[in-house]
Parts: sequence; C-alpha cells; structure tokens
Amino acid sequence: MFGNRRKAFLVSAALVGGALLMTACQDTEDGAAPSASATDVPAADAAGADASKGADKGTEQGADKGSDAKDGGSAEGSGADAGDGTKVPVQQACGANDISWSTRSESQAGGYILIMAKAKQGITCILPAALPTVAFGSDGTEAGPAEQSVGDAVTLSGATTAYAGVNPKTTDTDGGKELDSIIVGVGNEDPDPVSLEVGTITVDKPVVTNWHTAPADAVPSA
Repeated sequence: MFGNRRKAFLVSAALVGGALLMTACQDTEDGAAPSASATDVPAADAAGADASKGADKGTEQGADKGSDAKDGGSAEGSGADAGDGTKVPVQQACGANDISWSTRSESQAGGYILIMAKAKQGITCILPAALPTVAFGSDGTEAGPAEQSVGDAVTLSGATTAYAGVNPKTTDTDGGKELDSIIVGVGNEDPDPVSLEVGTITVDKPVVTNWHTAPADAVPSA
C-alpha cells in the first residue's frame, strides 16, 4: 500500500516539475526579462548623472571664482603702486581753485599783507615747495623772493592753513603804484589765479615769502 502511494507521489512530483520547467522555458523564449529593482540604474544613465553633477559643480566653482575675483578687484583702492604690491593714495598738487583764500593787513616789518590758504571742503592737495605767484597791477608786476631758500611743501586738508607774507613796497622812495588788489596763483603755471582785495597799497619792488604753517614764520623782510 505504502509502495503504491510513494509511486503515485513521485509521478505527481515529476509532472509538477516538468510543468514548471516548461513554463520557465516558454518565458525565456518569449523574450520577457526579469523586472529591475527600484535601486537598479542603467550604466549609461548613471554616467550621465555623474557628468551632470560634475558640470554643475564646475559651473558653481567657476561662478564663485569669478565673483571672488570681481569682488577682490573692486575692493582694491586706486592709487600708485608702492612697489610691494600695495597701493598708496595719489595726492594732487593744489591749484588756486582748490583753495579758500583770505588776506589781512599786518603792521609788523613796516606793514605787509598776510595771505591765508585753506583747502576747500573735501579736498586734499599739496602746495609745492616754491614761492606763491603774486602779481600786481595791469602790468603784472610779480613779487620777488623774501627768503633766501625755498621752504617745504605744505599739505592742505581740513583745518590746515598755509600762510605767505607779501611786502608790497621794499624801497625808501616815494614812488610806486597805488593798487587795491593782488593776483595770487600756485606757481606761474596755475591756470586759475585769483584776485584778492587788500585795500589801498603802494607797490614798489614787492617781495613774498614761502608758504608756512605758522603765521609768525611768514613775516617778509625788506
């Protein structure tokens, strides 16, 4: 009895196994491929994704570097090269139109005119180590030097004031021209000299001092 049952079971298993084998062969012949899992990515797609990431990264880095270079360029101030890679401000020479001018009459040394020069608001400029140009009258008579040597340059900025003294008459004679204004420029090449009212003065062989930062140093000698 058990022999018949075993024989029947083996026959049944063989039939089932054969059916499964035939089904598998049929699926393969029909060309059906096993489905890909959610985590499987084709090689071509993976390579494209990697290339895209690389391009994005390169673009970001390039943009950052370009932005940094631009920012760095704008951060550097303008000026002259000091020779060590740094910049130093370039200061301009003063012109008469960069300056607020004023005068006053002084009694020392037989009487003279004190010229006062201050930079206009927001301006920093240099008065050169040279005599101011001071002229008188329609004939343009110029004042000569009242000092034996040229003084130092003076940087005008803010409240800094430069002083120069003009002696309009250095002779003992009664001659001379009667005038009430002087023409002042920063050097002979100043394109914008100014006319300053000084009251009535007699002009005969005038002299002028260098620029000084203290009014006591700008007293002209005869």
